[in-house]
Amino acid sequence: MTATTDGSAGAGAPGAESGSGTGTKAGGAPAGADPAGPPEEAARAAVARATAHLLARQDPAGWWKGDLQTNVTMDAEDLLLRQFLGIRDERTTRAAALFIRGEQGPDGTWATFHGGPPDLSATVEAYVALRLAGDAPDAPHMAKASAWIRSAGGLAGARVFTRIWLALFGWWRWEDLPQVPPELVFLPPWVPLNIYDFGCWARQTIVPLTVVSAKRPVRPAPFSLDELHTDARDPNPARPLAPATTWEGVFQRLDKVLHVYHRVAPRRLRKAAMEHAARWIVERQENDGCWGGIQPPAVYSLIALHLLGYQLGHPVMKAGLESLDRFAVWREDGARMIEACQSPVWDTCLAAIALADAGLPADHPALVQAADWMLAEEIDRTGDWAVRRPGLAPGGWAFEFHNDTYPDIDDTAEVVLALRRIKHPQPARVEAAIKRGLSWTLGMQSKNGAWGAFDADNTSPFPNRLPFCDFGEVIDPPSADVTAHVVEMLAAEGRGQHPRTRRGVDWLLAEQEPSGAWFGRWGTNYVYGTGSVVPALTAAGIAPSHPAVRRAVGWLESVQNEDGGWGEDQRSYQDPAWAGRGESTASQTGWALLALLAAGERESKAVERGVAWLAAAQREDGSWDEPHFTGTGFPWDFSINYHLYRQVFPLTALGRYLGGDPLAPGAEVR
Repeated sequence: MTATTDGSAGAGAPGAESGSGTGTKAGGAPAGADPAGPPEEAARAAVARATAHLLARQDPAGWWKGDLQTNVTMDAEDLLLRQFLGIRDERTTRAAALFIRGEQGPDGTWATFHGGPPDLSATVEAYVALRLAGDAPDAPHMAKASAWIRSAGGLAGARVFTRIWLALFGWWRWEDLPQVPPELVFLPPWVPLNIYDFGCWARQTIVPLTVVSAKRPVRPAPFSLDELHTDARDPNPARPLAPATTWEGVFQRLDKVLHVYHRVAPRRLRKAAMEHAARWIVERQENDGCWGGIQPPAVYSLIALHLLGYQLGHPVMKAGLESLDRFAVWREDGARMIEACQSPVWDTCLAAIALADAGLPADHPALVQAADWMLAEEIDRTGDWAVRRPGLAPGGWAFEFHNDTYPDIDDTAEVVLALRRIKHPQPARVEAAIKRGLSWTLGMQSKNGAWGAFDADNTSPFPNRLPFCDFGEVIDPPSADVTAHVVEMLAAEGRGQHPRTRRGVDWLLAEQEPSGAWFGRWGTNYVYGTGSVVPALTAAGIAPSHPAVRRAVGWLESVQNEDGGWGEDQRSYQDPAWAGRGESTASQTGWALLALLAAGERESKAVERGVAWLAAAQREDGSWDEPHFTGTGFPWDFSINYHLYRQVFPLTALGRYLGGDPLAPGAEVR
């Protein structure tokens, strides 16, 4: 895999009081400068360049994929895994360390998104990884990091998952970690805290970790980490329990009970539970060796299986390790970045939509080839989603190259919208795939009328309360952005007035924030949510004059930056003052424009200024630069920079500015 150069380090995000960007386009023209000629002329030129750029990035097999950039914990944990398994090599270590050092801030810390505040767990893991790479603790960059770690509470303040990695090498006591017993796998789906109460990403991670938690392995530590404790003589100071009348207090006391159970668990039951967990893990390994197409479950599954006797040469282990190598992006400077996941299906359907909406002929070879690839990626077998929807026929698409166990509703909706824009030489094949995807999506509607990403009705209030689950969102409740994409897809399929669609519309209207925006679960944040919902509502027949649409327009106009673009920092997930605020970015400006165009605001000053910003910010090669993270895995806790977002969403917005939405009522596919 070759490196991309768009999205490397850049300036930090502004404070909440500031909303203007200061980027420059290739050649030195300031972003936001007025392009020559009327907006339509500048937009056409930008569309032509962006179309050529995107077409050139298509893989010969028909797909698109941009880098999926997260944070250095992926790279640190990859090295720690290799150290634990005894397979760490000098080349990989040197390349990973080069990347990790390059992400360190001037204060010695590491953040979890571009321009973000220091993060304790990320800084601890990065520091340990650099120690593995041979960086001396008294080196200036390391001394800065360790001093900051101590000032932030030391290892005791790090998240549970960080301390699990430390426990694997004796740097932390297993007794001081929350307990999750492997017997959890025996709980039936109707019992609270069964594994299917967790979101699929958490489920895939927790099942192997129950084995690790039960085995409590310790490998010899290659060095001490005393310098990371506030007091090495008392590394984990006792903390008072929360009141027993609170949920936090209840689950803290439950954890104490589970620690007692660990000491007295019946051997036969525990052995059976771990064997069941191993079968569960192996059954969910994908054809490419990974688990769910994401890195964390793969890492912990390999550790768990190895602890249960799977040797490194075992086909399951060998395939799993090889799959992790495919998550590595080797950069031109020799650095190695680990992707937490890969997004080819998502990137391909969004790229196809962008090109079609930009006026590429519906039968263009690139679009037909993309359709062929997407059709081949359709999932035709049942997965964990069937636990809550038994009897529902499979259909739909996942996010990754290989992930047949966990298709997702968001990808399925967008793939259908992409396929509907393409004139394929085998229309019956396309219609059959769309029909299956439509049926599966309708069957995955939650009882409140909305849609989550992977499961229906995954809304238990208990998993997030476990002391173990401090690593981000662990359930998959319905969200406005996913529901909006489904509603938009259903409307495009002529089902805008279908009762299920109307329930989705009603849910979206009820979820609007007082400000007029919608919360963005999988993209940052209110700009993404609003950019998703408004086009869906108008596609489903909600008039642009509807009060909800007018409130959304008013909010978008109120948060437009002085330079004409839109931006929103990840901190909006924690601090309302950041809602809709941040340096202008290409992807977020695209989202805002999609909403305003759907609301009938094409001739407005806000749209004109947004189009002008996109045209001026475009690079000479037709791309846009975007170091900022505008995607989310878990709001605030796990941020993502999808490197293709900066290409597809501006192109979609500019295309609709010039020619409208080809799937809008009365429109014809171009």
